[in-house]
Amino acid sequence: MSSPPNSSRAAGQTGPNSASGAFFDELFTGAPLMAILRGYSRERTLELAERAWELGVRAVEVPVQSQDAVETLAAVAARARELDRIAGAGTVVSSDLVRLAGEAGAAFTVAPGFDEAVADESDARGMPHLPGVATASEIQRVLSTGRTWMKAFPADALGERWFSGMRGPFPHIRIVATGGMSAGNARHYLDAGADVVAVGSALGDPQQLPLLAELMSQTRTGDAGHR
Repeated sequence: MSSPPNSSRAAGQTGPNSASGAFFDELFTGAPLMAILRGYSRERTLELAERAWELGVRAVEVPVQSQDAVETLAAVAARARELDRIAGAGTVVSSDLVRLAGEAGAAFTVAPGFDEAVADESDARGMPHLPGVATASEIQRVLSTGRTWMKAFPADALGERWFSGMRGPFPHIRIVATGGMSAGNARHYLDAGADVVAVGSALGDPQQLPLLAELMSQTRTGDAGHR
């Protein structure tokens, strides 16, 4: 991946965040889906996490907005280690949450926006951080720190044209579409410019599961994905 004009750091080749970028590159290669499991019981979260892993989804995120959620994350992270899978913490917006995510065993962290101090602390603790963006200015700010992976939130409100539009000035960014995604619209957002689509309730919907499995299968055979 070559460097964007006037930004050698943004390519993530030699900067302090290169390891973080390499982590997400490997995590999402051939797997354009991410699972976000918010608000479920511990048992249901474990069930859906295992379902996601069985589909070939490598990244499972558990948002940590309560003590119960932190404990659920710990259970999912423990199960992930048993199965040699990956689980991370979502909605990590403070240093305290970075610490709790680390103690729970998260492999990575995700946030709805970008706080450089939080991102740096997470990276320093060995948990690559995926920041959130919604504007061109926010993308530029993330790129200025040497990070190329980010999540676009809320993706359904931004719309498909946002993704294709941002590909013009920022061809080297890697984007996870998050918010309002389903098996029905995932392919549309991938075709529009997203590298990964994050789904949640779709994993618990018997009607959507075959579509998710088909998308994963197409990606493995090289039919899905635009880069």
